[in-house]
Amino acid sequence: MQLHSPSNFTSNGLNKFPNQRRAAGTMARLVLQHKQPSLSLLPPSSLSDFHGTRSMTTSFQYKRKVWQPKGGLRVTALSTKKILIMGGTRFIGVFLSRLLLKEGHQVTLFTRGKAPITQQLSGESDIEYADFSSKILHLKGDRKDYDFVKASLSAEGFDVVYDINGREAEEVEPILDALPKLEQYIYCSSAGVYLKSDLLPHFETDAVDPKSRHKGKLETESLLESRDVNYTSIRPVYIYGPLNYNPVEEWFFHRLKAGRPIPIPNSGIQISQLGHVKDLATAFIKVLGNEKASKQVFNISGDKYVTFDGLAKACAKAAGFPEPEIIHYNPKEFDFGKKKAFPFRDQHFFASVDKAKSVLGWKPEFDLVGGLADSYNLDFGRGTFRKEADFFTDDMILGKSLVLT
Repeated sequence: MQLHSPSNFTSNGLNKFPNQRRAAGTMARLVLQHKQPSLSLLPPSSLSDFHGTRSMTTSFQYKRKVWQPKGGLRVTALSTKKILIMGGTRFIGVFLSRLLLKEGHQVTLFTRGKAPITQQLSGESDIEYADFSSKILHLKGDRKDYDFVKASLSAEGFDVVYDINGREAEEVEPILDALPKLEQYIYCSSAGVYLKSDLLPHFETDAVDPKSRHKGKLETESLLESRDVNYTSIRPVYIYGPLNYNPVEEWFFHRLKAGRPIPIPNSGIQISQLGHVKDLATAFIKVLGNEKASKQVFNISGDKYVTFDGLAKACAKAAGFPEPEIIHYNPKEFDFGKKKAFPFRDQHFFASVDKAKSVLGWKPEFDLVGGLADSYNLDFGRGTFRKEADFFTDDMILGKSLVLT
C-alpha cells in the first residue's frame, strides 16, 4: 500500500506534489495507521500531548455485533457503519469517537487540521490511546469549502454523519447533496433554541425562538426535516466535563482555587441544568441505527436542576475546597463592556430528559457533584484549563460591594 500523510492534501482536494495530481473527487483519501504502533514508536514528548499519525489507506471487515445498553433497550448492529464526524478534536467528539470505535465502527474526523486529531485523555492508558490513534481516520478540509465537501464526501461515501460543530443550515446542505444514500444524520443542536417561557422544564414539543442566537441550529433542524432525511437532533443544555472549552465549571474552579468570593447575579436562586459530556456521548451512541430515534429531537442533560448558588457550592464540594463566600449583585448597576461577568444566562433554564430516558433507554451516569469531580480530577485539578483566570469584572463587583458596606 502507498503511504499517505494527512498533510499531503489541501482543501481543494489536490496533492501538493506536482507529479501526483488527480481530480479533486478522487483525492479525498482517508488516512489510517496500518498497524497499532508500539509505545516505543510514539513521539518522545509527553503522551498527554496532541499527536498526529502517519498513515496508509486500508479497508475494514467486521463481524455482526450485538450489544445490550443499560435501560433494557436491545440494539443490534447489523453491520459496521462508516461514520463521519464533523469536528471531533475539541470536546464532545473526543469522547464520542472513542465509543464508536469501541463498538467496531470505522470513524473519520473531518477537521481543518489545525490541531492534530488525537489526544491522550487523563486516565486513558498508553495502550488504549495507541489503539485509538491507530484506528481513527482524518479527512482534512474546511466545511465551508462547499465544493471540496461535496467532492470529498462523494468520493469516500459514508453511512452516518455526526455533525458536532454545525452552526448554519447552509453548512449542512453540501453534506446532504454529497451523500444521497446517507442512512442517518445525527445533529448536535442546543436547548438554547427554545422560546423563553415561565413554564418549565422545556420539553421537545415546546415553542422555539427563531430569533435566538442558536437560530442556525433551528434552521438546520428544519432543513433536515424538509429534505426528508433520517435525522436525529440532540439538544443539550449546558455541557460540562474534561476538556470543556466553554468556561462553565472552569469559571468557578478558578475562583475557588484563588480563594476568592464567587460573584453571582441577582438572587442566586436562578435554576439551571448541566449535563456531563460523557453522558452526552452515550446519548449520541444510543440514537445510532435506532428506529425510535428517526426524525426525533431529544433533550440531553443531567437529572437534577441546580441554582446558581448551589452550583458554586457543588463545585467547591467536588474539588475539595471550603464552601465559598457568595456575593450577589445587580448586573444593571455595572457596565462590563464586552466582558462576560458570569458564564450562565441570567434566568431559569432547564429541560426535561424524560423522552430520552423512555424512548432511548438512556440515563445519565453522573450526578452533579460526581460529574464535577470527574471534570476537576481529570482536567483543572491537573493544572490544565482552556482560559486563564480573569477577575476584572469580579473586582468591579467586589469594589462596589465594599463601598456599599
